[in-house]
Amino acid sequence: MTHKELWAGIVNVANWRHVSCSGLARLAGLDSTTFNKSKRVNKYGQPHWPSTYTLACVLDATGLTLAEFAKFMPHDHPNR
Repeated sequence: MTHKELWAGIVNVANWRHVSCSGLARLAGLDSTTFNKSKRVNKYGQPHWPSTYTLACVLDATGLTLAEFAKFMPHDHPNR
């Protein structure tokens, strides 16, 4: 799993639920800015990964299992 794939999965789940990323964050009980594009990298340009807590909140709010969430992620690595 790459940083890009994980964030794409979050975006895809939001689309599936017919909400924006900020709407998904609110649905999950998180700050509405949690999934902003500006928060996906830190001030040094390094990837910022969502915490396990954040992912657990999304899974709980959407009723998805981790395996189901993984299906929302694109798989850019055909050699896996």
